Amino acid sequence: MKIPNLTIQQLLEAGVHLGHKTLRWNPKMKKYIFGKRDSIHIIDLTQTLELTNVALEKVYNTIINNGKILFISTKKQASESIASLAKDTDQYYVNYRWLGGMLTNWGTISNSIKKLQKINIDLTSENRGFTKKELLKMSVQRDKLQRSLGGISEMKKIPDLVFIIDTNYESLAIKESIKLGIPIVAILDTNSNPDGIDFPIPGNDDARRSIDLYCSLIKETIENAKKVLPSLNQNKKNDVEKSENLKSFETTEIAKKTIN
Repeated sequence: MKIPNLTIQQLLEAGVHLGHKTLRWNPKMKKYIFGKRDSIHIIDLTQTLELTNVALEKVYNTIINNGKILFISTKKQASESIASLAKDTDQYYVNYRWLGGMLTNWGTISNSIKKLQKINIDLTSENRGFTKKELLKMSVQRDKLQRSLGGISEMKKIPDLVFIIDTNYESLAIKESIKLGIPIVAILDTNSNPDGIDFPIPGNDDARRSIDLYCSLIKETIENAKKVLPSLNQNKKNDVEKSENLKSFETTEIAKKTIN
C-alpha cells in the first residue's frame, strides 16, 4: 500500500477537527470549516481526509523519485516531533529558528554549515592545540550553529518538498519556498493563510495528538516508498543498460551498412 489507510475516526480521536476560537479565524479558511461549537470553529474532516491522502501521495512520489523532504516547525508543540520524524526517515528539518535565506541564499547557509562541520572536527581532534578559552568559545559557537543548522547539515541542495506545521509561524519559509518553486505541504488551522500552499491539510496545528498523527502518517508513507525504491532504481538501471545496448547495436549495424 502506498499510503496509510486513514479514517475520519482517527482524525476525530486526535482532535484534528478542533480549530481556534471564532474570533481568531482567517476568512480565507472558510471553505474548510464545517461549523462552530462553543465559539470554536470545527474543521470539515471530510475535506481533511481527502486532502491528507492527496498530500501523502505527493510525499510518496517525492521519495520514490529519490527526492528529499524538509520538515519545518519551530513552534514548541511540534519541534521535537518533526526532528524525530526527519531523523527516523533520513530527511531534513528546521525546528529551532528559521534563518532568513535558508533556501533563497543557500550559498551563505552552505558556508555556515561548513563552518559548523569544521568546528566539530576541531573539537574532536586529538591534537587540537587550542586554549581552554578558545575551546569554550568554539563550543558555544557550535551549539548555536547546531540548533539552527544541525537538521540541514547534510543537505546538499534545496529540497524537493517542504512540510510545514503552522504557516503563521513559518511565513518566511513559505515565502522562500514559493520563490524557488518548491512544493509545500502544510497543516492549516482555522487562523492560517492557505495562499501559496500546494497541498493543504486543514487541521489542528496545536494539539500534540494531532501533530503526532500527521507525523506518523508521513513516516509510514516514507517507509512504504523506501521499500519499493531499490527495485525501482534497479529497473531504471536496467532500462538505461537496454537503451545503451540498443544504441550500440544500431551504431554497429549502420557501420556495417556503410562499409558494404
